Amino acid sequence: MISRRTFLGSVSAVCAVGATEASALSRIVHGSRANDTANDPASLVDIKIGTGGHGHTFPGATLPFGAVQLSPDTYNDEWDWCSGYHISDTSIMGFSHTHLSGTGCGDLLDFLVMPGTGESKIVPGPRSNPDAGYRSRFSHDDEHAEPGFYSVLLKDYGIRAELTATERAGLHRYSFATGQDAPKTGHIIVDLEHSYAYNGKSAVVTASLQQLAPDTLAGGRTTKAWGDGRQIYFTMKFSQQPSRIVFYQEGVEVPAGTQPLTGKSLKCVLFFDLAHNPVILVKTGISGVSAESAGNNLKVEIPAWDFEGVRRSAREKWNQQLSRISITTENETHRKIFYAALYHASVGPSLFDDVDGRYRGMDKQIHQLDKGQRNYTAFSLWDTYRAAHPMYTLMSAERVPDFANTLIRMAEQSPDGMPVWPLQGCETGTMTGYHSAAVIAEACNKGVAGVDYERAYKVMMKRAMVDDIRGLGYYRSLGYIPSDKEEESVSKTFEYCYDDWSIAHVAKKLGHADDAKMLVARSRNYRNYYDRSINFARPKLANGEWATPFNPIDLGVSKNWRDFTESNSWQATFAIQHDAAGLIEILGGQKDFLIKLDELFNQPSTLPANAPPDIAGLVGQYAHGNEPSHHIAYLYVYAGQPHKTQARVRMLMETMYAALPDGLQGNEDVGQMSAWYIMSSMGFYSVDPVSGNYIFGTPLFDRVSLQLGRGRQLEIVAHRKSASDQYIQSVSFNGKPYTRSWFNHRDIVNGARIVFEMGPKPNLEFGSKPEDMPPSLVLEGA
Repeated sequence: MISRRTFLGSVSAVCAVGATEASALSRIVHGSRANDTANDPASLVDIKIGTGGHGHTFPGATLPFGAVQLSPDTYNDEWDWCSGYHISDTSIMGFSHTHLSGTGCGDLLDFLVMPGTGESKIVPGPRSNPDAGYRSRFSHDDEHAEPGFYSVLLKDYGIRAELTATERAGLHRYSFATGQDAPKTGHIIVDLEHSYAYNGKSAVVTASLQQLAPDTLAGGRTTKAWGDGRQIYFTMKFSQQPSRIVFYQEGVEVPAGTQPLTGKSLKCVLFFDLAHNPVILVKTGISGVSAESAGNNLKVEIPAWDFEGVRRSAREKWNQQLSRISITTENETHRKIFYAALYHASVGPSLFDDVDGRYRGMDKQIHQLDKGQRNYTAFSLWDTYRAAHPMYTLMSAERVPDFANTLIRMAEQSPDGMPVWPLQGCETGTMTGYHSAAVIAEACNKGVAGVDYERAYKVMMKRAMVDDIRGLGYYRSLGYIPSDKEEESVSKTFEYCYDDWSIAHVAKKLGHADDAKMLVARSRNYRNYYDRSINFARPKLANGEWATPFNPIDLGVSKNWRDFTESNSWQATFAIQHDAAGLIEILGGQKDFLIKLDELFNQPSTLPANAPPDIAGLVGQYAHGNEPSHHIAYLYVYAGQPHKTQARVRMLMETMYAALPDGLQGNEDVGQMSAWYIMSSMGFYSVDPVSGNYIFGTPLFDRVSLQLGRGRQLEIVAHRKSASDQYIQSVSFNGKPYTRSWFNHRDIVNGARIVFEMGPKPNLEFGSKPEDMPPSLVLEGA
């Protein structure tokens, strides 16, 4: 199994720059507070949150779920630069058109553009000596980031760089210095060798570059990094005709007229006369299909040179997306964190098709979408099935059919079957399980129309019943995966249990009752790992014996591999999402379960030396910085003590998120870390997403209005005397008293109003009766 860390290798260079980041944030130029209104929620977004620490987000220009992410690259190697940017840096290599948001692996950074003056250079140079290459120093004092727009002053050249974007195209504006002493000529380098590094070198396998017209370049490349064999293409136009262009192939200047060029290292430098116009615009269309198709994307989406018009359009699209949830609060810190989270949760998955409906599939072939359909990529499924995708069913429901149909097409086209972590036509295979099944099944169980569930069921059942990969054969034959036969055996089994549970919902919906019954029964395979003598989930050998030596803080018992995926036994013991009642029973019943759950949060936060940095945000052995822990604080509700969930969740919201670049405990993970905060701050969370059940936590805001689409609204109101009142005293649902500690998607999908009465002390009666607790392992429609 490829984990985020095994892909990247050593993380010895992980930086610790908290103080630097806090200082940098205080200097960043923000959007005008004069526009801080309900009509301009983009003004509330602090994009820099997550660009420091291990957040791995980028500050550049993109649209909601857009294909282009036009952003500065400050470095292109090592773990904390998976997005190409880290706020601790003081120089910029240039501006590339594709970036990953919050991932634990790096890739992309396609088609770098960098303006300059003076001597032209064709290498970026190191951060320690920017003068050795084309990179430039910059200051956060001169940096501005807002949804759909980014700007920075390149200090070494005196050039103001501004970026904005449409869905499939990026637009640059470079304003060179003016005045008597200003340079009369300038240049722009286009570097196709630049990429996120693979084993310390460029990931480019082969590239092509040619000049289509005096003001137009086109080309593409194939890379081998996280995505093996990824293909991406571009067409790029300049607002001024260059006075000359110099092309380089493998570091050597090539004579004019020797085009098109092919090779691993292709670059060109375009020279411009600035005497009459010191402003140069560059617009770039991208495509996974061809350079010609990239040119068509560019022609359709940015037909003119109207930078301000494109910027305004980007702002409008972000305001439309961000206005889907509005909050009322007097706490500015909470507001900033919320809108940064809402922004980041709307960056990915990202569009991966062309304006004519063509796209490159997982079989590397070109396919045609039906009219009105869209294709997406960058599904961080091991993370996002937990809260991000449930959130999309609420606030971006119109995208859910395309998300689900994309995953179905991927499963049919890919030689690897059901998607695990797909990236631009490649299956990275990163992380465990195949939670595309969970995302599709959730849509099915929530009644999302426009998805071909019959096709989905075929590919789901092939993976569940036929494929013999990653321990699935052992899972089916033994009911568990032996730790001496397969790495990460415990986590894989638990993930497969949840995928079985997911597919069972589709089976029931389609009338396959026997399949549903079998899958539900098999979803209880997790029980084979619980050692009741010590009340821990632990690895088991092929002969049925427990693997030794066992320590619950270790990631495994063997030196060959880990038995848990980015977690240990403490976290994995509580990893069961679909059968909390069964988990409570196997851990000794309600009383013993609650004691054990308290112990999780109260343990020393000691980890073994080989623990990955993903296991972060520790409260005892609870790790908020990584997804296996995200539902755990809500498990108290299943044991009749929701007040403990309320206290834990409020504590996590207050301590695990900050309005700082280093404001996230761990990677943002393409929306999941943000979605946890968004859902929890509204007062509920999806412990078992496929079931459609939401578990009450504690509302953070006085009022929330969530637009469900087609004029429907979920309104959440919290009455409290003090901002610190975190305990639910009572709930009313659509004006009627409500004693349950949970509700279902069907209860709100047509609009609803939930009112919480909050207080400073727990109401021990609320949610304590068995009939008021959430169900477990019950197949029913949402």
